[in-house]
Amino acid sequence: MRFNLVDRIHEWEPGKRLTASKLLTNGEEYLADHFPTFPVMPGVMMLQAVVEASAWLWRVSTEFRHTVVVLREAKNVKYGTFMQPGHTLELLTEMVKSDDTTATFKCKGNVKGGGATVNAQIVLSGYNVETRGQTTEDMLSRHWQERWSWLTASHGNSGAKN
Repeated sequence: MRFNLVDRIHEWEPGKRLTASKLLTNGEEYLADHFPTFPVMPGVMMLQAVVEASAWLWRVSTEFRHTVVVLREAKNVKYGTFMQPGHTLELLTEMVKSDDTTATFKCKGNVKGGGATVNAQIVLSGYNVETRGQTTEDMLSRHWQERWSWLTASHGNSGAKN
C-alpha cells in the first residue's frame, strides 16, 4: 500500500515553513476499517501527513539533495478532533534546525474551519543510497534478509520444511 497524504502545497519558504492540505474522501482505502460506521482518519495517518509535508519542505530547502527521506523521531505528538471524510486537513510545518543528514520540524494539522487534529515535533533523516556505498540491489537484499531474520527469530531453523 502507498498513501499520498499531501494533495496540494500552497505556500513555502525554503528553510522556514510550508503549508499544504489533504482532502479526505470516502474513497480512502483505510477508512473501510477505521471505522466502518464512523469513518475517521487514523491518528498515524495524520502524523504521516505532517511528516510528508515536512519532507517536502526539507527537499525544497536542500534543492532535493536527499533521494531518501525517512522519519527518525516523533516527539510530543498530540491528537485533537476527528478528521472525517469531506473535510480538509490543513498542514503547517516549520523547520526548527537542520544539518547535512537530519532536520527537525514543528508540525500542526487542523481541520479546515475546525480544531486541531495533530501537533508534533519530528526529526527526519535524509540520505542517498549511492553515498552509503551500496547498490540498490545490495540494499534491498540486506533489507529482506534482515526482515526475514526478524520474522523468524523465535523459530531458528526449526521452522524450515524440506
